[in-house]
This record gives sequence, C-alpha cells and structure tokens, in this order.
Amino acid sequence: MALGVDMVELDVLGRPDRTLVLGHSHRELEKEPTTLEDVFALLCARSPETGLLADVKGAGFEREFVEALRRYDLVGRTVASTYGLAKLRALRRLEPELTLSRTYPPSRLGLGKRRFVPVFGPVRAGLRLTLPFRIEAIVGEADVAATTLDHRLITRAAVERCHSLGVAVLAWTVNDRSVLGQLDRLGVDGVISDDPRLF
Repeated sequence: MALGVDMVELDVLGRPDRTLVLGHSHRELEKEPTTLEDVFALLCARSPETGLLADVKGAGFEREFVEALRRYDLVGRTVASTYGLAKLRALRRLEPELTLSRTYPPSRLGLGKRRFVPVFGPVRAGLRLTLPFRIEAIVGEADVAATTLDHRLITRAAVERCHSLGVAVLAWTVNDRSVLGQLDRLGVDGVISDDPRLF
C-alpha cells in the first residue's frame, strides 16, 4: 500500500469454524493465519482508496465473505475472483453489486469422471492457442466483468477478444519486469505480482 498499488490481491480460505483467513490452500496455512477481518480493518484505516482483488478459494463460505465486505463497506472497491461457476453465481445472488472475475485456468482440468490433468507444458500451450476462441464461453457463462488469467496464456488476440466483450484482463502472477512490459504492450488491465516494486 505504501508503494501506491491500485489493488491488493489476497487468497481467501474458509476454516471449519467459518472464520475467513488468508491462505493459498489449507495445506499451506500458517499456524496462526491472518484473518480477513484484520486485513479489511487495515485497508479501511490505512488506505481507503486501495481496491481489493479477493481470490476466493474453496466453497461454502460465500455468505460470510459478502457479510464481511458489507461490514467494512468494501463491496464497491472489491473484485471477487474464482474459477468455480457455483461460487460466482452464489456471490452474484448474495451481492449483485459485487464485481466478479473468473479465474482461468483452474489448477487442474477435468477430463471426465474423476480424471484431472495438471495445467503445464503441452496442456498450457494448447490452452494458450485456444483461449481467444473460448474466452466468450469462459466469461459469458459466469456473467463477469473481468477475467483473471495465468499470464502464460495471454496473447494479444485473447486481450482483444476480452475487451471486445467488455471484460477486463487481469494477469497472474508476474515477478519479472520484462514479462510485465510484455503484458503492458499486450494491453492487459492489471497485473498481480508478489513484488509491486516491479511497477
């Protein structure tokens, strides 16, 4: 926030006691994870202009998430991002004013009953080639204002297709200044980084 970022991106998990905490996965959670309430309080107290991009992990705590946003008056400055259609639809139903983004791709692609393929190598190359032709279905079925894409899938054609649909493109996760420059030239609307000093 001291560096003047436009938004802060956070991964949000729900615990069995319904507490919302920061963490990429339950396996990677710290022993005493930071709660979402603590972050919301910090955002409101220290940086009332900074937006929030919340990557909602897991399912079943959408109501708690929306209620926390309302308590801190953060609905208008938050983009909630996730891959799952059910979660996106639940968030839309609970808070129609919340801006939504569909994350793509998921970490694994389903290929039928209980078969999943991790997204790397040739699978990622195939997704990159086909993304401009598939993006309308990816964002359209979820009725989102943005898409949060793995930066390695982004091409000029994909960005132009998103923009023609009125959908912003947010790229994750970029920690290399040269890649940041390439994405800027492609016209992305935002870049997620672990090190905002790159900007």
